[in-house]
Amino acid sequence: MEQESFSEKSLGEELRKVGLFKNLGEAQIAKLCRIARVERYRRTEFLFKHGDPSDRIFVVLEGKVRIGRTIEGLGEEALAILDAGTYFGELSIVDDGPRSADAVAHESCALLVIDRTALEDVMLLDKALGYELLWNIARTLAARLRETNDKIILLSGCSRFG
Repeated sequence: MEQESFSEKSLGEELRKVGLFKNLGEAQIAKLCRIARVERYRRTEFLFKHGDPSDRIFVVLEGKVRIGRTIEGLGEEALAILDAGTYFGELSIVDDGPRSADAVAHESCALLVIDRTALEDVMLLDKALGYELLWNIARTLAARLRETNDKIILLSGCSRFG
């Protein structure tokens, strides 16, 4: 992993493309840019592993990231492959639990990274920003839960015929 510098303007443009940061004003986007950094990862490099501390949120700027779990005796089960404009690690904003999966660079990628403590500080100082981010995180978690429920129902139905 290597760090890269982007201008605040270009980071702001990237943030505006991401659903998590929709409805934020220019000043709020600027606050987030000041606490964000860009990191580059090579293909197959781990960003974090299942059980690691949840201390950062990520936005995919370029490339792809694979979210998965290693199942003993079976190998890796890919849960999602995330493209540019998607984000992950938002559970770190909601709780202090460990990472629930592995994140691996599926191909070389550039990621915008924001540390949880810095984001919490900004959210405490700017209540409107905190309100918008938490609602957007809640919407994301709800959508992902619905998607997981649909997969479980599908798998349950398939097992009856197998």
